[in-house]
Amino acid sequence: MAETDNLVLEHLRHIRGQLDRMENRLDDVTTRLGHVERSVAEHSVQLAEINAKLDRLDARVTRIEKRLDLVEVSN
Repeated sequence: MAETDNLVLEHLRHIRGQLDRMENRLDDVTTRLGHVERSVAEHSVQLAEINAKLDRLDARVTRIEKRLDLVEVSN
């Protein structure tokens, strides 16, 4: 009976060790995912800034074209 108890305890310890390693890996994956999310958010902000600059440039070019009579003004 003692051998069976020792065998069960040994298996439980092994399972516990595996669970601890899996928990550590999950923590690492969660941390890395947070970095990816932050990077995507930063890129989204940069893209929005670029789009705003392009919109302003487009408005300026349109105004210049109208002043120089390079395009027909439509109503």
